[in-house]
Amino acid sequence: MTSTSAVSTLDQVMERWEPVIGLEVHGQLLTRSKMFCGCSADYIGSPPNSNTCPVCLGLPGVLPVMNRVAVEYTVRSALALNCEIPEHSKFDRKNYFYPDMPKDFQISQYDLPINSGGYLDLPDGSRVSIERAHLEEDTGKSTHLGGTGRIHGADRSLVDYNRSGVPLVEIVSGPDIRSSAQARAYVAELRGILIATGASDGRMEEGSVRIDANVSVRKPDAVFGTRCEIKNLNSLRSLQRAIDYEALRQIDVIEDGGSIRQETRHWDEILGVTSTMRTKEEAEDYRYFREPDLVDLDPDQAWQDRIRESLPAMPAERRQKLTARVLDPTPAQLDGVEVVIDLGLEAFVNAAIDAGADPALAIARAANELAAGIDDLHNLTLESFSATVRMEQSGELSSTQAKTVLGELLASGGDPKAIATAKGYEQLSSDSLGTTVATLIEENPDEWARYREGDEKLAQFFIGQVMKVTKGRANGKAVIAELQARR
Repeated sequence: MTSTSAVSTLDQVMERWEPVIGLEVHGQLLTRSKMFCGCSADYIGSPPNSNTCPVCLGLPGVLPVMNRVAVEYTVRSALALNCEIPEHSKFDRKNYFYPDMPKDFQISQYDLPINSGGYLDLPDGSRVSIERAHLEEDTGKSTHLGGTGRIHGADRSLVDYNRSGVPLVEIVSGPDIRSSAQARAYVAELRGILIATGASDGRMEEGSVRIDANVSVRKPDAVFGTRCEIKNLNSLRSLQRAIDYEALRQIDVIEDGGSIRQETRHWDEILGVTSTMRTKEEAEDYRYFREPDLVDLDPDQAWQDRIRESLPAMPAERRQKLTARVLDPTPAQLDGVEVVIDLGLEAFVNAAIDAGADPALAIARAANELAAGIDDLHNLTLESFSATVRMEQSGELSSTQAKTVLGELLASGGDPKAIATAKGYEQLSSDSLGTTVATLIEENPDEWARYREGDEKLAQFFIGQVMKVTKGRANGKAVIAELQARR
């Protein structure tokens, strides 16, 4: 589905059909303990089944105790999504019989969720409604050994219950999304909000954010078609590819005279296809009923107001403020702003701008070099980043040298001027540079003549020659200025 021909086919088909997409985003909450017991919620890297107790193992006679911080994180997320907080909500038992849920039911919320009726505005100006944002517990993790790695055809299966009981907020959108690109933008913005509120770390690669995509197709302005749910997508790339594949699959079935069966499907990232997991359950299949061992939630208005007042700026506001610091931003610079906000790098950019750096240059260095070294940011200070960008802007460092200095700072910290000196990056004096350029002009008369006649590409030739002679110590802008002065 990623080839040029496949993209062309998708565009052509979508002139006749319209996808209808709703997303269920599950965000693990950043609590220390699980939703209903005192076991550690930090299951990454722990030995299998080591963070468990009788409560999260579902042993007879145990009683759940609600995690207040999980409730607060859920409310924080919902308020940032413009949701309504009802005066009264409750927990329910969602019954199903999979090995990764030891109680044979999941404590979740059904008809009276803690949050409902919100919306999320996307960077392109479109709005996606939020039907609900409810609180529930996560399942354990099954590993199927042998065969395809899925339960069907596996030799045996193992279950790790360390994740069982970790608190989740499930955010359910309305069926308002009309393309895989819009779905990707929605999840990216929602993930940024979960991180900004402190509710989740947003690490999709570790399963902190997982997506179920409900996909159907219809003729434009027709009634909704039959939907299929694609389970447990854990990257933006997978989300977009899976939606595109599933929409085309459904269109092919319908245009061949068939009908779509409502079902749950699995996305195979390697093969790039969806396949049937099970026939889709309806709400009645889960036999929801009130959780008898938990009190209901009645959050008072004063508590909600305190949470609302403590919320930081959300990604949209931060993006707007940073963009406003760039004069007539180009599309590439706007893309850089997106990266900076998504990775939470604006403190570095703002510090550099406040210190006198060019906003566009500061954004470029953050969106590229800092983004590439995101795991080593603890070695970099705002001051050292600002100083490096200003050294590049003033001509003390070339762009290549500045990137190298930033790489050293990310690897081991230090002072950018000291690093530049140690690497021999002191810039040539104007007299020395002038002498070098004059010598190269004499040695390359044909290239110099073509440059003087207007062949601007030859400027790069001379810059390369100067860099070679000076072992990278020259500044490209200074070389161009010297060439133009002699033209």
